[in-house]
Amino acid sequence: MPNIYQQIVEAKKERQKLLAILLDPDKIVWENLDHLIIKINQSPATHIFVGGSIVQATILEDLMAMLKQKTTLPVILFPGDPSQISAQADAILFLSLLSGRNPDYLIEYQVQAAPILKKTNLEVISTGYILIESGNETAVARVSKTQPLDRQNLDLVLATAQAGEMLGNKLIYLEAGSGAKKAVPSQMITLISQSVEIPIIVGGGIVDLQGIQTAYNAGADVVVIGTAFENNSHFFDTQG
Repeated sequence: MPNIYQQIVEAKKERQKLLAILLDPDKIVWENLDHLIIKINQSPATHIFVGGSIVQATILEDLMAMLKQKTTLPVILFPGDPSQISAQADAILFLSLLSGRNPDYLIEYQVQAAPILKKTNLEVISTGYILIESGNETAVARVSKTQPLDRQNLDLVLATAQAGEMLGNKLIYLEAGSGAKKAVPSQMITLISQSVEIPIIVGGGIVDLQGIQTAYNAGADVVVIGTAFENNSHFFDTQG
């Protein structure tokens, strides 16, 4: 598998937009998995993200094995904690929750994960993860015991993203949260994308194709679809 981060950077340079489908192992209905993977292969998705706030390890390994067998898309771990690491994946978003001040999610879990990652061939992609207030408490906020950033306070979100870039993060992930009522505001995506050099991932609260396009138009380099696709595997063919 070629360097996934380099591919994301190249796509940004070429103004080619990327789409990741996020699969939460705990939410997958196993009887439907074959059908789900067929739908992913037929969709415009360029990447598969795997992870959730709380995931059981055995389920993760079984899911990874199925994905590697039945799709050629790069599979990237999007872990909630160090237990969600699988050597079967192609890469991992090495997340630091920059919007919160819980040391476990800023550095402690990363310290625990480092020796595990060293024993794998996973491509490790340092990612500044910023949770944005979205109208309801999300699983990320609940599990991490952190508050999201105010969606109106663009200056604070911008400073947080810039700090992440200065710390050496390779990606900035603007997250409204799984099942969010409101997506990340367009003006926020535009401001961040114009103010940092690194690629921007946007996810949470995007419920239709128009929402994906809106995020792209605002400056997102990668858009993540999770709950909407989980709830409707015909998401792309019913609206396309």
